[in-house]
Amino acid sequence: MALGPRLDLRQSQSLVMTPQLQQAIKLLALSNLEIESFIGDALEANPLLDIGSTGESDAPWGEQADPSSDTRRTTLEDSPVDRLIGEGRAQDDRPLDIDIPAGERERDTGDGSERGAVESAPRERGDSDWSSEQRLGGGEDGPGIDDHGNGAASLVEHLSAQLGPASADPVLTAVARYLIGLLDEAGYLPVPLPEVAQDLGIDIAAAEAALALLQSLDPTGVGARTLAECIALQAKEADRYDPCMAKLIDNLDLVARGDLPRLKRICAADDEDMADMLGELRGYDPKPGLRFGGEPGAAVVPDILVTPAKPVKNEQPGWDIALNEATLPRLIVNRGYFVELRRGCTDKASRNWLSEKLTDANWLIKALDQRQKTILKVAAELVRQQDGFFRHGVSHLKPLTLRTVAEAIGMHESTVSRVTSNKYVNCPRGTFELKYFFTSGVAATGGEGGASAEAVKAAIRQLIDAEDAKAILSDDTLVDLLKDKGFELARRTVAKYREAIGLGSSVQRRRQKAIAAAR
Repeated sequence: MALGPRLDLRQSQSLVMTPQLQQAIKLLALSNLEIESFIGDALEANPLLDIGSTGESDAPWGEQADPSSDTRRTTLEDSPVDRLIGEGRAQDDRPLDIDIPAGERERDTGDGSERGAVESAPRERGDSDWSSEQRLGGGEDGPGIDDHGNGAASLVEHLSAQLGPASADPVLTAVARYLIGLLDEAGYLPVPLPEVAQDLGIDIAAAEAALALLQSLDPTGVGARTLAECIALQAKEADRYDPCMAKLIDNLDLVARGDLPRLKRICAADDEDMADMLGELRGYDPKPGLRFGGEPGAAVVPDILVTPAKPVKNEQPGWDIALNEATLPRLIVNRGYFVELRRGCTDKASRNWLSEKLTDANWLIKALDQRQKTILKVAAELVRQQDGFFRHGVSHLKPLTLRTVAEAIGMHESTVSRVTSNKYVNCPRGTFELKYFFTSGVAATGGEGGASAEAVKAAIRQLIDAEDAKAILSDDTLVDLLKDKGFELARRTVAKYREAIGLGSSVQRRRQKAIAAAR
């Protein structure tokens, strides 16, 4: 068979992401504050865009708006899923990634009423008949707004929060708090203790007692004056501070130089023991204070507001879900400026430029409108799925995945993931990241249903807070108690959850409560 060039026609399908579609996806993942910055850039690039006032229509210029619709607000009632979001919104269903033909662009420049796309007049919020307990959180502790503003608290905040349970002596607590303020970022005390006693007008014994209290707090090693003392505190916490380890810690300079023969003679240890001790030494943290941030986190501005809806007759009240209008500008097309520019467009190039700007403005307005409806739809489904949390607290938080929400609202998982990224919801129980409501589950006793990991953490905290100082609960005991509550967990899982919420081991808690009882 001879080889030679030839021409073939082949038909195939391919998925192409247009620039418009890419921008729509980008808008979906941005928070309200980032959208505000994005709109500021768009206002500079497009002279036809302007910030509107309350009460202007929220449909792109040239489209018919439904005055009964509100893309910033929806009400969730105790009803089927099809009633979660307001029905009936007249709009152009043309996909955002399709370019408008030139002929339609020319028709879009015709006279029409001025339209905006981003906000309609806010309606009055109905007064809720909820009790004060429901409005204030039902008595259960949950993450507050500051807990989500920054992932890590400062070292001073972390240590100060532990002083109350650790000591009942107000004088000792005050001295320890003063010492906390002197710590450097690594957690070391750079000021000599006699100088501290002199500054406060107390005897050295009181200063040493306050330092001992400080050194009993988490993280282990804070309040140390030298590296050797910091490592020794951690070795004692791990119950590995035997005579050999003490001699090794006293000779850290030889460890730094790698003088192993001399270290083995000093510690009277063979090669295997020395290797084990050096391995343990490497596992200690020489700068425990660096685990925490130096500055308090900034307050979070919520993107979504969830408030109890006005109850109807004797039915349980639903939820009013709205976007935060304070951080979402109202974007409109400046019709007066457009008409003025059109009069000055005498050539085809100018008319095409003006038509392109109008098309871009209408597309951006429509994209923002679609973003709002998507966020409200996802938020409404989240509230429906986690209704127990909003009414009763974290103990009623259910396991939830992106796929569950995506299937319920008919969207792809990636869309739900973008909607819930970098966005926060404010409700009567506080401010939470949307990702907070997607939690893994643990098996329930009997094999039926499951419980959220956050609910398990809340149960662990409740048990530890109620434990007797003379009967500290071990992790094995917590496993049994949690099993009685319906949670089937392994001991290592309980330990992981306990550490995740910042609670120490039974040894640490016994020491802290013993110090508190002695004072």
